[in-house]
Amino acid sequence: MMEFQTATTPDVKKIFELYDEAIEFQKTVFHKHWLAFDQELVAREIAEVRLWKIIDDTETACIFSVAYEDPIIWGEKSGDKAMYIHRIVTASSFHGRGYVRSITDWAKAHAKERGLRFVRMDTWGDNPKLIEYYQQCGFTFVGIVSPEESATLPKHYSGISLSLFEIDLARATA
Repeated sequence: MMEFQTATTPDVKKIFELYDEAIEFQKTVFHKHWLAFDQELVAREIAEVRLWKIIDDTETACIFSVAYEDPIIWGEKSGDKAMYIHRIVTASSFHGRGYVRSITDWAKAHAKERGLRFVRMDTWGDNPKLIEYYQQCGFTFVGIVSPEESATLPKHYSGISLSLFEIDLARATA
C-alpha cells in the first residue's frame, strides 16, 4: 500500500542516498544533472513540513518537496495561490511505478485543501523526455524562463533555462 508522509529528521540519511542515486541516474540519461544538495536546505524543508516521502511496501520509494511560493523561478506569478513541486526522486528499485502521476493527484487534492488554484513544477528547458512526461501527467506547458543567480537555489540552476508547467485547478477535470 502506498502512503504519503512528511519526511522527518531520521529520514535525512535516506533522503541523501536517494539524491545521490538520482544524480548518478541523471548522468546516464541526460547531459545535465543535479549537484549535491545542501543539508540546511533539507533540514529547513523538513522543519517547514515541505519535504514528503512516499512509503510503498514499507520502504521509502520516492521523495519530493513542495513550496507555496517560488519567486525566483516564477517571478510575478509566484503571487498566485499555488503550490510548487520540486526534486521528485524515485528509488531505482521503484522506477516505473508511476509516482509522478500519484504525486500529481496528491498535489491537486493538497492544493485544493489549502485553497490554492495552481499546482506547478519546472524541469530543464531542453529535456524533451521529461517535458512530454509531465504533460502526460496532466501539466500544461506555460513557458520557459532562465532564473537569475540566487543563493537560495541549488547550484545546478545556474545558467540554465527551465520549462514551466502548471495545472489550473479551476479548469482541471479530475
